[in-house]
Amino acid sequence: MQQPRNMSMSGVVDLAAVKAAGEAKAKAEQARAEAARRGDSGAVSPSSLVIDVDEAGFERDVLQRSTEVPVVIDFWAEWCEPCKQLSPVLERLAHEYNGRFVLAKIDVEANQMLMQQFGIQGIPAVFAVVAGQALPLFQGLAPEPQIRDTLDQLVQVAEQRFGLTGITVDADAEGGDAQVAPAAPAGPYDAALEAAVQALDAGDLGGAVRAYKNVLADDPGNVEAKLGLGQAELLHRVQGMDASAVRKAAADKPGDVQAQISVADLDLVGGHVEDAFGRLVDTVSRTAGEDRDTVRLHLLELFEVIGPDDPRVTAARTALARVLF
Repeated sequence: MQQPRNMSMSGVVDLAAVKAAGEAKAKAEQARAEAARRGDSGAVSPSSLVIDVDEAGFERDVLQRSTEVPVVIDFWAEWCEPCKQLSPVLERLAHEYNGRFVLAKIDVEANQMLMQQFGIQGIPAVFAVVAGQALPLFQGLAPEPQIRDTLDQLVQVAEQRFGLTGITVDADAEGGDAQVAPAAPAGPYDAALEAAVQALDAGDLGGAVRAYKNVLADDPGNVEAKLGLGQAELLHRVQGMDASAVRKAAADKPGDVQAQISVADLDLVGGHVEDAFGRLVDTVSRTAGEDRDTVRLHLLELFEVIGPDDPRVTAARTALARVLF
């Protein structure tokens, strides 16, 4: 598997033509000058910082908007469990950056054409569009500090190369007098589960594993804790891995089950679910005895990470059954 890719903006100058940068900068300055003459601050509500985008609105909501502010695109799907970890982080950061970028969320299941146009092979996948220029940021889960570093680079490039200084956010635009519905009563494990999520967000994978295990010690059937534990353990296993070395070891020693398992873990974190499952199914077919059982059990664990209802899990279960029986 690949570690989250393209986390550097070093190639942005090559992707964005100098002429396009100059034109975008001039347009941004002109728009600000016109707004100032009208006495229009151009302020937007906080809810405008995170938007759902489809194919019909892509030109307006992403391409046109990218001439005013960088637009970060989060490609996701409901069945994608890693997406469910990454999307809340991106949404929180969009509000924290307070108008330095806008987050556009695109459901790939409902917008297949956009997925194809961006050449996306796996999700989650994150791109940026600046002055109409599409820039790949990363694919798969990434630690929050790494995401922040990428966003900082994006904001810097957008300002220096394109003159995009962001948009003004009016915190009062949401209607501060609106009544807030009372919070639902907290469940018996809500605090522990929230602690696990916070540990994940902070990159404390060991702490997240312990928090989920604490819930499961009292409630072994807790679905959220089971799923969270599988994801935290997966991230913990790949943390610090040298992807190139791991892949080389697996290629050099196809019979080394631990090497194949490590590559499958990397693939899963990178969003290459079918590759991860296919590798382990193939390894099961080539092994016997204890080695085969080790790979089979690990594959079942990865099924739990993605979720039993995912069609890729269903397909992989069928393939596994064929090689076992």
